[in-house]
Amino acid sequence: MSLKWLFVLKMETPNSPLLVESSYADLVISVGKVTVGEGHRKKLRKTQRDQEKEKVVQAACALLNSGGGVILMEKASNEGHPVEMGLDLEESLRTLIESSDLPAFFDTKQQGRCFYLFVKSWSPGPSSEDNSTKPRICSLVSSLYRRSGTSVLPMKLGEAFNFLKKKKKEQKTILLGKEPSSKIPMVSKQNSQCLNPAYQTFQRDRLEHGEILPFPESQYVEFKQFSTKHIQEYVKSIIPEYVSAFANGEGGFLFIGVDDKSKRVLGCAQENFNLNSLRKKIEDAINKLPCVHFCRSQCQITFKLKFPQVLVDGELCGYVCALRVEPFCCAVFSEAPKSWMVKGKQVCRLTTEQWVDMVMDRDPGLPGLCEDFELQVSLSSGPPLSRPVYSKKGLEHKEDLQQLLFPVPSEGLRYTPEPLWQELSSEHEGLEGLIRRQMHPFSRGTLILSRSWAVDLDLPERQGVICDALLVALDSTPVLYTILGERHADGRSYCTHTAFTLKDKLVNMGGYTGKLYVRPTVLYLSSESSSGSLEGWGSLTEYPESYHLADTQQMEALLQSLVIVLLSFRSLLSDQAGCEILNLLTAQQHEIVSKNLRKTRELFIHGLPGTGKTVIAMKIMEKIKNVFGCKERAILYVCENQPLRDFIRNKHICHAVTRKTFMSTYFKEIEHIVIDEAQNFRTEDGQWYMKAKAITHERKDHLGILWIFLDYFQTTHMDISGLPRLQDQYPREELTRVVRNADPIAKYLQQKMQEVRENPPRNIPPGFLQILSEAEWTQGVSGDFEVKYLNLEQMVDFISEKCQFLLRQGYSHKDIAVLCSTASDIKTYQSKLEIAMREQSFQHPEESLLFVQFVNASDVMEDHIVLDSVRRFSGLERNIVFGVNPRAAEPAVFQNLLLCLASRARKHLYILMLN
Repeated sequence: MSLKWLFVLKMETPNSPLLVESSYADLVISVGKVTVGEGHRKKLRKTQRDQEKEKVVQAACALLNSGGGVILMEKASNEGHPVEMGLDLEESLRTLIESSDLPAFFDTKQQGRCFYLFVKSWSPGPSSEDNSTKPRICSLVSSLYRRSGTSVLPMKLGEAFNFLKKKKKEQKTILLGKEPSSKIPMVSKQNSQCLNPAYQTFQRDRLEHGEILPFPESQYVEFKQFSTKHIQEYVKSIIPEYVSAFANGEGGFLFIGVDDKSKRVLGCAQENFNLNSLRKKIEDAINKLPCVHFCRSQCQITFKLKFPQVLVDGELCGYVCALRVEPFCCAVFSEAPKSWMVKGKQVCRLTTEQWVDMVMDRDPGLPGLCEDFELQVSLSSGPPLSRPVYSKKGLEHKEDLQQLLFPVPSEGLRYTPEPLWQELSSEHEGLEGLIRRQMHPFSRGTLILSRSWAVDLDLPERQGVICDALLVALDSTPVLYTILGERHADGRSYCTHTAFTLKDKLVNMGGYTGKLYVRPTVLYLSSESSSGSLEGWGSLTEYPESYHLADTQQMEALLQSLVIVLLSFRSLLSDQAGCEILNLLTAQQHEIVSKNLRKTRELFIHGLPGTGKTVIAMKIMEKIKNVFGCKERAILYVCENQPLRDFIRNKHICHAVTRKTFMSTYFKEIEHIVIDEAQNFRTEDGQWYMKAKAITHERKDHLGILWIFLDYFQTTHMDISGLPRLQDQYPREELTRVVRNADPIAKYLQQKMQEVRENPPRNIPPGFLQILSEAEWTQGVSGDFEVKYLNLEQMVDFISEKCQFLLRQGYSHKDIAVLCSTASDIKTYQSKLEIAMREQSFQHPEESLLFVQFVNASDVMEDHIVLDSVRRFSGLERNIVFGVNPRAAEPAVFQNLLLCLASRARKHLYILMLN
């Protein structure tokens, strides 16, 4: 089992990391020569020992925070026999993970003069009282200080996390107006008796040499003597930690030039003291200290610096340095925390802001999120780079999807998906025998086949690859096989890069917390090419046994992470949360996304409201780019309305236009077309379907993709759509599992669809309506649905009051849409709603729910309430939807319009009819 690393980060010195690309499939940081062995390390000079230790710790921290990997050290001594690492190196690693359990994260292996340190990705572990305060990332030091009695102590990472959490909570309380900011104490206002003498002494301009100060060191007072040499450098070196400690507490005084035991004033001799230069150094040092704010003030550290004269018999003989530090609103660091990550091709030290963001990163608290979704990967227990993953209540969890897609057999090997295995075996003579020979050593596991694992991982497809297969087997690391027809120059690099990407995503996207390495193996099908794996590449032949999958539980955990890698997509909730949230496709959606695009050039996808058609359209366009190696400008997305076009444009995955633009423009570079919401297309500007087919079939030797998504139930016009006859819409797939809407809204949708089915408009094919009998409805998501009959003024009052109520519950403006029937209705309601919302905000002056602007759906991504028509909002969605006096120009499609309106609401739906 050989190591194959994709990247080697070679660090010549701790401050100059250099990335060297190599033919390996894991992340390796080479730190050069390191002295190992306790005896050898004890003989080193302290400077050299510390330098070597710093290199190893930086590399270990970067790998812990970046998904894991290997540190490569070259033994500085000549012996080739194995030796221990060294107690000081081990102790530094324990400090890094704040644990004595080194084997949980580190393994070692030696070959000749190479010493390998295997590093597992950091993860705080499952939530419990014991580790609930563990930070999300590893750091050597937090660079936050605190006072403890008369001492200044560095905050351990757990302490730092609790301190920052407390500060953030305090500032949130102040921002909400529940606690005045004046509550923060000032040193000069302390009533404590121990502070008054210190304050009085600080106010003095002269002190007597040998004078005993009338107060001791305390929580708020520190005495220090001047160094006999390098006075300015000494003072500059101690300032950061003392200022951090006092500022992070209740403030305090630092007197330099006072003996801490006798409390005698000694000062610094006048001839050794450059007052102006020292003042500048101290002020510069304080002003450069990193500060992080959770409040709006963005203020700097407040301090006052004085240099009282020290007198002997009335004559000036020196100075004392006196510093008063006020308590800081948020957090003051002595320097940037010592924490590293791999970014791009460098080992980089995190900035203070980046470090705080990662340490404080927690699962989002969107209103209704916990009630409507179930957490699959949590930030509190996942690797540092993972994102929260949620599945909608009522849908399959990652465990269910794993058992459905990649079950672990009780014995023997399972080849999945079975249809693809049969298809590949029949297409390529000798493939079945080749793979079965490779599987011979393995007794139990799952072999997951794909025409291209690269495409599955959002990488470009590589020509010449027959298929890829991932083996997850007992007593082995996972193995990624790439099968080539014959030897290919870049087949090995393709396999190693794919294996590296898979390992990276299993950890950093899938949330896998075990020890992991994916071994790449290239096989050749042709008789002329000798089949073989990548064994022998690199100098290390095996990963430690702890990286082998030891039991069913470990195999299933890995496969559940694989489910997240393959089925996750960026949730629309990400825009509300302000951070990336991942949701999971359903098995039905995944089946469509997994189709072989080379064999499914044209496809009609019929989907009921809320089945995720637009999500699948986006996933397919990403796949088209990777399968065919084309640019975004070669993929065209066509829809009926501008807001949906703009929404897709913002994803930067294709060129997006409306139908009208499509019909009036010549597209020279377009090769593939995806059409969405096609049921509302019309032929008023020409035969759009024939034009799309002509573009995608223009090259006879290279047909393009034409996928069309539609739902006849949401047809809101009586014109000719331009779609082929239903019987000519072939091949065809159906999406019947409704996943978007809360239970009360879903119930209303069922009612409306049944009414359309019983009395369909003449332009809806009757054969399509049979899809309703196959519909599945997810359950378990609470929500609101109301139909109210009101006059105009009552409607406006209801909307404004309900909006303010929901905003107070934690919803944001971007959660809300008010949908009308026509453009004239929008003009009627906009000014009235703005006035009503302004009046509502005046009634609640204590709350920060000020007047908000109403905008049309073109700005759907912004933090505003949308006010637009039902038709223009087609294809989009929000948590809260108000339907204002819905009516259709053609009565035959009125129920369809109501259906389209209702399907836009995820959580709360209010339909307001004029009485």
